[in-house]
Amino acid sequence: MRFQWWHGALIVAFSLALLSPLASSSPDGLERVAEDKGFIHAAREAWYELIPDYTVPGIGNEALATILSGILGTALLFGIGYGVAKLLKAKGET
Repeated sequence: MRFQWWHGALIVAFSLALLSPLASSSPDGLERVAEDKGFIHAAREAWYELIPDYTVPGIGNEALATILSGILGTALLFGIGYGVAKLLKAKGET
């Protein structure tokens, strides 16, 4: 099997997941605007959380829990995308 572009993209995505504990703990853009404009209190909780607060529950080490959540999320989305691509290719859509 020869190296394809998506192999590199997957390597980059997993590398970023390993570096995720180094990300800023400051609120993201939308959350920051909501705080600055005073409507953060109107926010509602999600009705489901696959990986709450970007950490895997039950892992004591916060950095490791964050890394694992990034790896799990990357693998899950890659699997969904790969599966959809295979289905479309099998149908002759690509």
